[in-house]
Amino acid sequence: MVSQFLKLEWKSLYRSASFGKSIGIKIFMGLFALYFIVMFLGAGLVLYPGLKKEFPDQEPIYILNNVLFYWILIDLVFRFFFQKLPVMVVKPLLILPVKRSKVVNYVLRKSALSFFNFLPLFAIVPFGITLLVKNYPVVSVLSWMLAVVLTTLIINFLNFIIESFSAETEFSFLPVVIFTGGLYALNHFDLVSFNTIVGAGFNAVYENPIYVLAPLLILVGLYIYNGKLLKQKLFLDSGLKTKVKEVKASNLEWTKNFGDIAPFLRLDLKLIWRNKRTKSSVWMLAMGLLYGLVFYPNPQFKNFEGIYVFVGIFSTGIFLINFGQFIPAWDSAYYKLLMSQNLKYEQYLKSKFTLMAISVGVLFLLGIPYVFFGWKILVAHFAAAIYNVGVNTHVILLGGSFNRKKIDLSQKAAFNYQGTGAVQWLIGIPLLLLPMGIFSLAFFTIGFEVACAIIAVLGIIGVVFHKQFMKAITAKYLQSKYKMIDAFDQDN
Repeated sequence: MVSQFLKLEWKSLYRSASFGKSIGIKIFMGLFALYFIVMFLGAGLVLYPGLKKEFPDQEPIYILNNVLFYWILIDLVFRFFFQKLPVMVVKPLLILPVKRSKVVNYVLRKSALSFFNFLPLFAIVPFGITLLVKNYPVVSVLSWMLAVVLTTLIINFLNFIIESFSAETEFSFLPVVIFTGGLYALNHFDLVSFNTIVGAGFNAVYENPIYVLAPLLILVGLYIYNGKLLKQKLFLDSGLKTKVKEVKASNLEWTKNFGDIAPFLRLDLKLIWRNKRTKSSVWMLAMGLLYGLVFYPNPQFKNFEGIYVFVGIFSTGIFLINFGQFIPAWDSAYYKLLMSQNLKYEQYLKSKFTLMAISVGVLFLLGIPYVFFGWKILVAHFAAAIYNVGVNTHVILLGGSFNRKKIDLSQKAAFNYQGTGAVQWLIGIPLLLLPMGIFSLAFFTIGFEVACAIIAVLGIIGVVFHKQFMKAITAKYLQSKYKMIDAFDQDN
């Protein structure tokens, strides 16, 4: 049965419309994983000599045990935001003679093969081998290494539980932040010394290997509990059905002032406010507005005017970038229905353009107080806002015609890479790097005012030729229309 599950997942992978377009992301993630492997391997090799040098009168293994609590907290948070839990498209399996227990066990066991579970081994194994070379007790060292591996798996299944609870909350990251932050606070203010408790536990395993049964029993308990949680959701009429929620209607009558694009505009606004994933676009506005505070109050950037346009583009275009890069994937759940209606594609795209252009204007107005740090900042932000409206809106709409990945709007937004492909990485070049390069070249060769003028003129040209650009972009979307329908119809 396991082999059948593997075959189904492999077919789902290579038959997906986004398979070829995900190669760039896979290469990037592979390099990212290789970086962490090298870091952990290096740490494992230098741990013993480093600790022995710094603390010559103490045993390195006891020192390491006292800081394992912090590693557990970091690992838990890191997994929550980055670890993609193994899932299967189980709905078709529920009408077949397949035991639910086999599906659940497959998903749970597959999670044990996660990269995050293997990563600590690159530090543990070199450190353990060093201990054995230094004539530490073989059984004690091996039992300690086993305890660390079991702890890694415990964190893995604990992450399952936190994910299941966070899925029910609007702010999905709050449970893990509250849990880990609470443990750290209790330890930091000496209310409960968790680092001492955890350290004493690993010391006990090292001194008496029989205590390795404790983490083993905890692991078995978490495995059984996770199995029960997953089984409760494997019903077509309960856990897998769409939840019905009371919708709080908003007064969007003001959108009628936008004429024929008003229905699409209302649809976008409702989509943004009613779904977890799209709400991130709203909360990211605060980050964009406050982004300038990272640079402008800092003395080392006080005379570095070349950074002003970059901050301006990011600050006034944060919604444009965050929301626009997934056009039209936001509508992927009902894209087929949308395309079957009697509507003009140009109106659909015009509504997206209008929403992004309005956001740029609003963010620029809200960022006017940055003039407190100097009038040049306001000039740079104004030029950046014009560039965002005239150039970046068209660039991001054109990039959307290459989107082929479906998005589940009900999933959490934090560190969610669903729907992300090579397009989202490559589009950053014309969005941010190109204007930064043009501005820097003009700034260092001519001057600040002329550099801002060039950026603004490019934006004005984009506004003047808006209709021509939109016709060309619409033609590209119409050319890709059926490819996108086919791609969004798949669960990639």
